[in-house]
Amino acid sequence: MSFKRKLAALNYPTPDKFDPSNQAQYRGLVVWLEDQKIRHYKIDDRGSLRDIESDVWPGALHKYLSDLACPIMSGSPGEILDWLLGCAVRFEYGEKLEIYNKQTKETVKQSRTEQPKIVSNNPLDNLDFSTPEFKAGVEALAGSLKITKHPDHLVTLQAICKLVATRLNPKALSNPSSVVPDGEPYPFRDSGLGFDTGDPVVNDAAKILRLLHIQDMRLLQTRINECIVAIQAVTANPKTDTRLGKVGR
Repeated sequence: MSFKRKLAALNYPTPDKFDPSNQAQYRGLVVWLEDQKIRHYKIDDRGSLRDIESDVWPGALHKYLSDLACPIMSGSPGEILDWLLGCAVRFEYGEKLEIYNKQTKETVKQSRTEQPKIVSNNPLDNLDFSTPEFKAGVEALAGSLKITKHPDHLVTLQAICKLVATRLNPKALSNPSSVVPDGEPYPFRDSGLGFDTGDPVVNDAAKILRLLHIQDMRLLQTRINECIVAIQAVTANPKTDTRLGKVGR
């Protein structure tokens, strides 16, 4: 049983990745439907339903279905979920009745024909980023640039773009020392973590993540300082007009 169309109609964040056989996703979707669409319970009364890791969650679901007067209490999990999705769609439609009633076959067709057609001359817009040839090209380029490959080739492509934008632009190529860090590599393995995960590999990964976070914070602080300087250049630089006998613009 596919729920993709109903999930998409309800603006569920990941309709393509939802797996009804996954209990965590199944229970999470039930909570999402109650919180965002159905809203039968008051917020304070949703605690037992939100505790999706509890052993008594099936009982909370049974009570929830009973309170909603579900006609298929003994149905399969898929049938129950389909009924809940239909219930959510009905509530969603009821809240925006006037908007949806205006959407007829003719108005939808007219809105589609009125939309301007954008013709792009960029050959990149016609690329299929999921073909084996494209993936092989990304991996070959990553190997040439000595970039670690990610299981998702699009993530690898993002790393390639970042390297090209920061270190292979004309300014960086004319002055490589401006982008290549000086000094010895930081011995992150010898630094303290503050806690121990029990796995040396995970400990090293946590140290690297901490350093990356510090780098992001430094970049953010630099940008904040630049904003402050730019604002002060406008507000804290009064010009004196001696003819008026006062300070100001």
